Amino acid sequence: MNFLSQLTGSFAQPCAENPTVAMIEAAYRHHELEWRYINCEVAPDELGDAVRGARAMGWAGFNCSIPHKVAVIEFLDGLGESAEVIGAVNCAVLRDGKLIGENTDGKGFVQSLRESVDPKDKTIVMFGAGGAARAIGVESALAGAKKITVVNRSEERGNAVVSLLNEKTATNAEFVCWDGDYQIPAGTDIVINATSIGLFPDVDACLALDMNTLTADMVVADVIPNPPETRLIREARQIGCTVIDGLGMLVNQGVIGIKYWSGREVDPTVMRTKLEEIFDVTTENSA
Repeated sequence: MNFLSQLTGSFAQPCAENPTVAMIEAAYRHHELEWRYINCEVAPDELGDAVRGARAMGWAGFNCSIPHKVAVIEFLDGLGESAEVIGAVNCAVLRDGKLIGENTDGKGFVQSLRESVDPKDKTIVMFGAGGAARAIGVESALAGAKKITVVNRSEERGNAVVSLLNEKTATNAEFVCWDGDYQIPAGTDIVINATSIGLFPDVDACLALDMNTLTADMVVADVIPNPPETRLIREARQIGCTVIDGLGMLVNQGVIGIKYWSGREVDPTVMRTKLEEIFDVTTENSA
């Protein structure tokens, strides 16, 4: 008999609105894994203590969310290939006694995107230049995106992402300063919200975006998981766009994270179903 559970979890601030814990725990139970996932509120100045605590308690790994995806790197022992390129970590994995930073955000997003459209040779407009945006931009570029326009209020952060994409990938990236309602250029294939705008509790917030420049042949994706039906997703669907909510990215990166931690392949439908139960949503007309 073994009464010791293997621990995993998440460090973020705020963390209460993050449904990852329910999704991961559902997968653990479905596959009869004696594992637990603990959602932890961790302030920036306490992140080092949290990582040291995870080491001390023998955690198999943990996720990092806002605002820790870049700051956590200094407390880790090394980085995986994609995390090193991206410069951000959302998943730490204990390997041979060392905590290695990985990034599953971009991989999870691209997998979700491919359920509706192949990013290869597509033109993308992406709002945001934080850790999630860096991951999504890099993985979309590696998947063959032809052009990525990064729209962000901070010129320094936006140009940093553009430089990364142009130097490390074959895509053509450009920066546009986000000033007023941005107009989506004609010929854009995919529009991505990689910011926290619309995240609970500010559910009525929407991007400063001229919605009249969206067209029905565009794919609109939002990384916000709570609520899945953000104002952007709702209004884009009304226009006739194919929409992708944040649950797809969340589920897919969760599948990858569990594989990193446990070596087990888990069923993504179990995780998606749990999230749909929580938010009482259907996935008709969305991926």
